[in-house]
Amino acid sequence: MSPLRSLFTLPSFTRGEKLLWALSSAAVLAAALFMRSDPLSLSASLIGPAFLILNAKGHPLGQLLTVVFSVLYGILAFRQTYYGEMITYLGMTAPMAVYALAEWLRHPAEKGKPEVKVNRLRPREILFMCLLTAAVTALFFFILKALGTARLPLSTLSVTTSFLAVYLTARRSAYFPLAYAANDTVLIALWILASVRDPAALPTVLCFAVFLVNDLYGFFNWRRMKERQGTKKEAETP
Repeated sequence: MSPLRSLFTLPSFTRGEKLLWALSSAAVLAAALFMRSDPLSLSASLIGPAFLILNAKGHPLGQLLTVVFSVLYGILAFRQTYYGEMITYLGMTAPMAVYALAEWLRHPAEKGKPEVKVNRLRPREILFMCLLTAAVTALFFFILKALGTARLPLSTLSVTTSFLAVYLTARRSAYFPLAYAANDTVLIALWILASVRDPAALPTVLCFAVFLVNDLYGFFNWRRMKERQGTKKEAETP
């Protein structure tokens, strides 16, 4: 099976994963309809649970949907003058998701299978990642300050956690969902503050609360994938 064909071959979901996807989608849909959200916000909310569960399964299609979500979310952030979020998702998350998509397709756990091979980062790369994250954080702090970004400290912290998340995702690390979970926590705080002046932002708060639950599950499943792939490799070794 070619990589592109495997991209659109859905994985098998457990009952728990189906339930998580269904409840997550129902929660964000109910919130969006209750607040009479516009189609853009509704679309972003529904795409979220889909790409999260696929990413949790290590399926490359999740990265393709991440690109779509990033564009929609960037527009929503612009409306709230959260320029840090807009720049982060349009200028960093979306391009890195494209790169991650290529990497996930190039490194399947098994040839022709729609599950990515989990990677282990070496200490030298972890140090490089930390230094690069610090540099990106400092750079974006001054950029966001110059743009008059709302909630500057939280917006800067969001850049930090987002960069860690996209880097770890592109490198196929089992810890990328934890970085996204940290980012979800920051975004929940940002959008709660936004909902004080604009109640229409409340569905976005729920959206990222749902993301948090899904990312925590993603971390659990990637650890399980890593263990399963390692066990299989040992079994195949003569």
